[in-house]
Amino acid sequence: MELGAYSFGDTQQNPDGSLRPTAEAIKNLLDAIVTADEAGLDYFAVGEHHTLEMPASSPGAMIAAAAGATKQIRLGSGVSVISTDDPVRVFQQFATADAVSGGRVEITAGRGSSVESYPLFGYDLRDYERLFEEKLDLLMRVNADERVTWSGTTRPGLDDLTVVPRPVNGSLPLWVGTGGSAPSSVRAGRLGLPVSYGIVGGAPHRFAPLADLYRRTAQQAGHTGENIKVSVAALGLVAPTKAEALERFHEGWRRMNVKMGELRGWPAPDDDAFFAQAHAPGAYYIGDPDDVAERIVHLHGYMGHMRHFLQMDIGGLPQEHFLESLTLLATEVGPRVARLLARKG
Repeated sequence: MELGAYSFGDTQQNPDGSLRPTAEAIKNLLDAIVTADEAGLDYFAVGEHHTLEMPASSPGAMIAAAAGATKQIRLGSGVSVISTDDPVRVFQQFATADAVSGGRVEITAGRGSSVESYPLFGYDLRDYERLFEEKLDLLMRVNADERVTWSGTTRPGLDDLTVVPRPVNGSLPLWVGTGGSAPSSVRAGRLGLPVSYGIVGGAPHRFAPLADLYRRTAQQAGHTGENIKVSVAALGLVAPTKAEALERFHEGWRRMNVKMGELRGWPAPDDDAFFAQAHAPGAYYIGDPDDVAERIVHLHGYMGHMRHFLQMDIGGLPQEHFLESLTLLATEVGPRVARLLARKG
């Protein structure tokens, strides 16, 4: 079981509630990845958002910076919104970072949890499905071969053109990210790509039938081997005690949901719902090392996933709490998860 974290960047707040510079948020994110590497965490993903509160809008650039500043941690996107980007450039950026890192870089392709990139880059939401299908196909092509011929309707075609640089190990690990739809699970299985489930609410074990559907579809399509695997991304925070973790995470969670309500018409955040999600069998992995480890292993019994990674820095979480959580996840939760899984056999 690999453990890790993911972030969209988190802009800190001044005492009066105003936002601090987004440049500071990016620097904090790089410092967090370096801390995770030094602590021995397995994986760190940078997601793509385009808001003042979450300004990590360029995962490729962030991963390239982290590749040069770290030694052992695997790095990836969580996700790269390929629907509104150019797959050739996404591949080139991550292949460049992979060369810098010595072969530690992955891509998780998805449609994202928000739609800010569509008007920003001039795309029409009515083309939502077509954009993702075609651009994922192109990304797979350039990842597989140095010379590429491809045609579609969402960008100009390629006629036996060279795409460089090439990854250290020939190709990049390429995942499909999904919020939990059956068609996305079927797509990943049909294509023989690993799948990453973003679980942000409800009971996580309800995703088990989707993981089963994914594996069954992959087998029916003739895909077997190490590429057929599942990971889980969720909200969470680790602190020395459960009470500290809840207190630290709740304030930022509330701020984030108030802002998201303003942007997307969500209802006011429900504190009772928060605390329900923060305890088993909820979807928030917030607690002390024992609590978080036990809940990760519990979900593994349903999902059989090989990686579990957490979004910790939301709503202006103080940087020191983020760094402490990353360190505890690596040094305290990781060994506990390994012991619990070993006991289960």
